Parts: sequence; C-alpha cells; structure tokens
Amino acid sequence: MSGVALTAAEQNAVQRRTVLVLSFGQVLGGIAFGATVSLGALLAADISGSDALSGLATASVTLGAAVCAIPLARLAARVGRRRALTLGNLFALVGIAVVILAASLRVFPLLLAGILMIGAGNAGNLQSRFAATDLAAPQHRGRDLSIVVWSTTIGGVAGPLLLGPGEIVGQAIGMPPQTGSYVFSFVAQCAALILYVVALRPDPLLAAQRLAKAAAAATGTPFADRPRVARYAIFAVAGSHVVMASVMAMTPVHLSHMAHGAHGMAPTPADVSALVGITIALHVGGMYALSPLFGVLADRWGRLRVVLLGQVLLGGALAFAIFTGTEQWGVIAALILLGLGWSAATVAGAALLTEASAPEVRTRRQGRSDSLMSLSAAAGSVLAGVVLSNFQYAGLGVAASVLVLAIVALSPLGRTPAR
Repeated sequence: MSGVALTAAEQNAVQRRTVLVLSFGQVLGGIAFGATVSLGALLAADISGSDALSGLATASVTLGAAVCAIPLARLAARVGRRRALTLGNLFALVGIAVVILAASLRVFPLLLAGILMIGAGNAGNLQSRFAATDLAAPQHRGRDLSIVVWSTTIGGVAGPLLLGPGEIVGQAIGMPPQTGSYVFSFVAQCAALILYVVALRPDPLLAAQRLAKAAAAATGTPFADRPRVARYAIFAVAGSHVVMASVMAMTPVHLSHMAHGAHGMAPTPADVSALVGITIALHVGGMYALSPLFGVLADRWGRLRVVLLGQVLLGGALAFAIFTGTEQWGVIAALILLGLGWSAATVAGAALLTEASAPEVRTRRQGRSDSLMSLSAAAGSVLAGVVLSNFQYAGLGVAASVLVLAIVALSPLGRTPAR
C-alpha cells in the first residue's frame, strides 16, 4: 500500500486504522494538556506572586501551539503526519521536564518556557483532527474528525482528575507542590510517541496526496477551491477558541478567590487543586464528550449550521458567567456550556475549512488555522487576566461576547454547497 495510490478497499481500511491510532494518541496527549490547563495559571500566580500574570500560563501554552502549527503543517506536507506528530510529542516531553524544574527553582520565565514547549506539543494534538480527514469520505468527514476530537475526552478529563493523586505521588518522591501530576503526563507522552512511530502506517496524508494526484490525472477536473469560505471557517474556529480559552484560563484563579472567600480559614493547596480539578474536568468533558454528535450533525445539517449552534452554546456559557459567576454552580454550568460550544464550532469549522480548500493548499491553511487560533487565544488569555483583575468574572464574560456576535454576523460568508 506504500508505493502506489490506494484502492477503495485499501483506503477504507487505512482510514479506519488511522482514526483508531489517532484516537489512542489523543487519549495519551490529552493528559498533559489537561494538567497544564488546570495547573498553569495556579503555578504562574504562585511563582510570580501576581494574579494579573496568571494568564501568561495559558498564553504561553497557546503561543507555543501557534508558533509550531505552521512549521508542523509544512513538515507534514513534506514527510507525512507521522513525523510531524512525533516531533510534537518530543516538544511536550521537554516542556514537562522544564516546568518541573522551574517550579523547583521558582523561576517564572523558565516556567513560561516549559509551558510554551508543552503548547508546541499541543500543536501536534491539534493536527491530529485534520489527519483524521486526510482519507475520509466527504460524507463522513465530520464524523471521523469528531471521533478523534472525542478521544481527547479521556485524557483531558483524566489530566485534571489526576491532580489530587499527582500531589500524593509528587510529595512521596519530593517534587515541587502542584507538579506531581506531570509524572503521569510524561509517561503518557512517551507512550503516544511510540504509538505514532509504530502504528501510524501507512501515513494518511502521503496516501491522500497520491490519491488526489491520481484522481486529477484521471478526471482532469480540479477541486473547486473556496477561499472566502475557508477564511470564514478559520475566523470562526479561532474566535470560538479565544472565547473558550480566555474564560477557561481565568476560571482557576476565580475559583481560588471564591474558595478563600467562602471559608473562615484559608483552604489548603490540595483543597484548591481538587476544586479546580473537578471544575476543569467537567469543562474538558464538555469540550470533547459530545463531539461525535456534533460531527454527525455537521455531516447531516451542514457545517455552517453547527458552527452557529456552537455560538448559541457559547453565548449561554457567557450568560452564566455574567449573571451567576459568583456561585460555584454557576461557574461549573458556564464551563460545561463553554466546552460544548467550543466543540460544536471546532468540529464543524475544521470540516468546513477542509472541504473548502483544494488539496494543494489544504495542509497550509490547516496550519494557518491552528496558528491563528492559538496565537489569538494567547493574546486573549493575557488580556483576560487584566480584565479579571479590573472587571471581575462578569466583565470577562461581557468582553468575550463580542467575538460570539462577530462570528454570527459574518456567517453569510461561510455558505457553501453541501459536499
């Protein structure tokens, strides 16, 4: 199957295998991301001594993904998805080690450098969802993409839930406070690296490139490229991600303040970690658990309708943050809806981008989408820390709602015939 274009039966077999391998890889990769999301802001606030700087943690993880998204996409276009994904795993492994060292030395810039490297690894995780579409049939593109996205649920939920056990392990082996769960993350990243090297064969992108060349030679009909639709898809995915990332990044700090204000005596770090871990775990569950449903809806209803469904859910999340953000149940409801809205917009938006792009520019646009998504979220996370410090959690919800309204207003640009 490696030397020539695949037959239809071979293509289906390779696609099923690819989705399975990518799904297992996402389970493993999600553990490190979930732990970093939960602990990054707390570690940054603790080491820097400033809540206003806590947003730099999420900014760093998203900036790392932004910087590496385009190079990894270009690498994938040249040598295949397998090598690009394994390089992302190596970045994450180095990042985890640097974060632990920074927490031990209490050096804030070093902490941000380590989190940035973990973000670089997350660029590979983001690329996995596009890898699921390389050989997918058009009528199942949203479904196959969403299965890989859904698989992150297990690792993404396990990461925050491992904070408590991680602290026990960390204390037993002498690790710095709030870094014990990174032991689990390191092991999971090693397993993901081995999985991609051994099992992601034949490479789905290289196989898809051969199929596209064979089809073009046989029919003489070029793929209908839709750059306007592709640009809207990139904007919708990036905007939805900014809304999600900015609110999520500040939620651990907001919950920490709520925990201190609700008790006569200061809660222990373990108490705060448990509260944050449960809340973020529910949020990450919202991000990924229903993604197969959104994938099927995107295939049946159309990509644009599901993107707009995502904006309705994001709007509901922000309403909870604005009006009930001083109550723990209100924050949890906001975070769950925030995850669901992100899931719908990301799955449908990624499928829309893929089907609107000709094969020769598809990988490059996918890299640009991931880069813009991460870079804008990094900027949004930094601003979110400032907004939270000055206007509280409700003010953050009001500011984020501007992007939701913009995505809805520009939705006519995303209209495209069903494929």
